[in-house]
Amino acid sequence: MPNARSHKMYGKAAFALIIAFLLLLTYSIFIGTVDIRSYFLPLLPSSPPPVVQSLCATTSPPLKVYMYDLPRRFNVAIMNRRGTDQTPVTARTWPPWPKNSGLKRQHSIEYWMMGSLLFDGNGGDGREAVRVSDPELADAFFVPFFSSLSFNTHGHNMTDPATRIDHQLQIDLLKILGESKYWQRSGGRDHVIPLTHPNAFRFLRPQVNASIQIVVDFGRYPHVMSNLSKDVVTPYVHVVDSFTDDDRPDPFESRTTLLFFQGRTYRKDEGIVRVKLAKVLAGYDDVHYERSVATGENIKSSTQRMRLSKFCLHPAGDTPSSCRLFDAIVSHCVPVIVSDEIELPFEDEIDYTKFSLFFSFKEALKPDYMVNQLRNVSKERWIEMWRTLKNISHHFEFNYPPEKEDAVNMLWRQVKHKLSAVKLSVHRIQRLKIPDWWRRRK
Repeated sequence: MPNARSHKMYGKAAFALIIAFLLLLTYSIFIGTVDIRSYFLPLLPSSPPPVVQSLCATTSPPLKVYMYDLPRRFNVAIMNRRGTDQTPVTARTWPPWPKNSGLKRQHSIEYWMMGSLLFDGNGGDGREAVRVSDPELADAFFVPFFSSLSFNTHGHNMTDPATRIDHQLQIDLLKILGESKYWQRSGGRDHVIPLTHPNAFRFLRPQVNASIQIVVDFGRYPHVMSNLSKDVVTPYVHVVDSFTDDDRPDPFESRTTLLFFQGRTYRKDEGIVRVKLAKVLAGYDDVHYERSVATGENIKSSTQRMRLSKFCLHPAGDTPSSCRLFDAIVSHCVPVIVSDEIELPFEDEIDYTKFSLFFSFKEALKPDYMVNQLRNVSKERWIEMWRTLKNISHHFEFNYPPEKEDAVNMLWRQVKHKLSAVKLSVHRIQRLKIPDWWRRRK
């Protein structure tokens, strides 16, 4: 029989093992490798992943941005060509965006980004970018040229003699940038330039290839000119009014139209799908597919009809994206996206599958297929998507003054994400004797 001394030794060993186990368990819980709820509370429901997952900590300092003091002819003077003042605009002299601008509004991202830097209020904790007066302190440089508005204003039909004004503005801007030591230092890589219209900066665009471009998609550009690795995808500025009082008791039943589309049907490139969809979607009583142009009255009509529709169709236009998607989002009408090449804004933070449906060209053009799929969406699932749209639509609103988590602040956060790769490139260029040595290897 074991003696008392042996019992004492076994007891000490057992006690030591228990202590070691408890220490290991405590450490595992602390670092997150063990979820104690899965052992002791297995019936607790797990929380669903959020639709929006912020990649930046709330305590992350705002981006420090230096904005070039360009004469007004590069920006706000294009909005009002009667003005003669060419001194750089300030927060005190910042004009409101004109109410009767029609479709020019959809490409006005340049205006809202510039305004966000001019705004001199504190902006609370939601400011993702602040203006600095000393370029030596800047993380990035903003070029406040209204390139899209310039194209839309100075000879929009491409052959008008007024296009010379747009061309000259591009020439003059490149001269200013070329003389800047900060542009020279990085080759423009840390410079942010909004170029949302497909024809913005069309005469000299290759000369700003290296910059961080703010674009709506990549439909017209070769990969070497614009791509996701360096550029930021922005939402269009919606042209319909936001549905701010969407509080009907039964939103599913009150939206009597199954699928809604109103817009141009004859488009270039991928947009040819619109003509084909008109034939595929003909004959359904609860599908509204109308060819129209964007007049003031038609925009008002579209606003009301989107609010009475369960699903809003977003086929590709001249490029893979269009303003219609963001009109649908702020109308809380579930987007039906038909495009094989679309890129979406803020997709590293927002999961579009939670509130949108996607169809390839092939699927959408199959007779009855898309409509049947929409009819099979249960009321419960649609309500869930509708609620999600209401919760995320503020991320697609452009405001002045800027508001926390609105579209402008989301864009500046996206710019912040790009800067690590920019700094790596700039630092390597500064020290390499043969900048492209890796391309010379066989």
